[in-house]
Amino acid sequence: MITDERIVTFINSLDTENSKILEDIEREARASDVPIIRREMQSFLKVLLALQKPASILEVGTAVGFSALLMSEYAPEECRITTIENYEKRIPIARANFSRAGKEDRITLIEGDAAQVLKRLEGSYDFIFMDAAKGQYIHYLPDVMRLLSEGGCLVSDNVMQDGNVIESRFAVERRNRTIHARMREYLYELKHREELVTSILPLGDGVAVCVKQNAAKDGMPARINYNVEKGKCDEEKT
Repeated sequence: MITDERIVTFINSLDTENSKILEDIEREARASDVPIIRREMQSFLKVLLALQKPASILEVGTAVGFSALLMSEYAPEECRITTIENYEKRIPIARANFSRAGKEDRITLIEGDAAQVLKRLEGSYDFIFMDAAKGQYIHYLPDVMRLLSEGGCLVSDNVMQDGNVIESRFAVERRNRTIHARMREYLYELKHREELVTSILPLGDGVAVCVKQNAAKDGMPARINYNVEKGKCDEEKT
């Protein structure tokens, strides 16, 4: 928990329930220890979708389909959602949930490793929601940037890693140092890419919200080289 638990509990107590199908899926997921986006993140997504009104959404990390279904309820009726999942045991559950909700025509689930699937995707998306393997965010970013439309919104969930991301790499368990370094690199790049306007918020387990604007002034994006030892990046123009 990176925010005061009492404050979060109070805020969530003011919230209204989701639709019955979403409440049922969330309850089933929690009973099976499947991670579901937190209540405060759910509310935040609803607001972003109301502001953005996307015609197309890409989700990286379907799990059992909860967040895709939530977005389908709060995006415009004509909005189409593409979601990617690699965990074989969850794919049939997600498909069944889409069928239960009657959303098979609005949500397309692509099976496979997101790193490979993203490379094959074409076109553009107005809204991209990242909620997959956190250590892979930095590797997904080049294709995510290619697929994100100008003026589009990129939302990355769970970027604070229960607060570990703020710690020195030497204070993090050795087995977690790679993901720690990759997330710090990811956040730095989001904040320093000239074509992105980014805010990192202490909401839930941390969320980064980016809007893609015009390309860098010289027509080329900056190259970001993250230095793990220095804890910062060296930037140069390509």
